[in-house]
Formats: sequence, C-alpha cells, structure tokens
Amino acid sequence: MDVTVPETLPPCPRCTSAYTYEMGALLVCPECGHEWSPAADDTAADSGDKGIKDSVGNVLADGDTVTVVKTLKVKGSPTGIKAGTKVRNIRLVDGVDGHDIDCKVDGFGPMQLKSSVVKKA
Repeated sequence: MDVTVPETLPPCPRCTSAYTYEMGALLVCPECGHEWSPAADDTAADSGDKGIKDSVGNVLADGDTVTVVKTLKVKGSPTGIKAGTKVRNIRLVDGVDGHDIDCKVDGFGPMQLKSSVVKKA
C-alpha cells in the first residue's frame, strides 16, 4: 500500500490556526469555522487588500467618507445617529463583533461602526 504525505496547508487567515484541512475546493479551519479558496488566499496575500466592503459592495479604504444608511441606536444617547449622517476620514480596523470602521461622528465622538450600515459617499 502506497501512502502519500499531503502537502502542508497554509494556516487560517482569520485565527492563524495550523489545523486547516481541505474540503473539496475549499480550505476549512476547524477552530473558527472560516472557509476560503486557496487561490483567493494567494491573491489576497499578494495584493495586501483587506477587502472591507460597504452595504452596497464598494471597497472601502482608510480616509474615505461614508454615509450612514440606517438610523443607529447609541447607548447613552436619547437620539442616536440618523440615516444620512456623513462620517469623514474613516480608518479600517479589525474590530470586535464586526465593527470594522473606526471614526469620529459629529455630535457623538469616536466610535466604531459596522461596514454593513454605511455606504461610500
């Protein structure tokens, strides 16, 4: 019986786990559940692009101006952030719980927003 040793698979791009495995055409991380294509992993590493997209699919970059697309409740504030509010000079971060935009909102101060509630202005 001839046994071939599998090639070394890349670590998970999300949690850097070394226990990735192949499932069909995808690579899977058993620790965080992230699935990705090996070809997409190579192109993302070459471009250095985070690929954070707004609610309509536009790719965001540091320094962009975005518009909030729906009214957001803010803890400790009676009003919240109204839809249509412009936020200037955003910074993309690896935030907690999907909050991937770090910014200052006029009248509220510094906070983090989810890219799914903004659109590029």
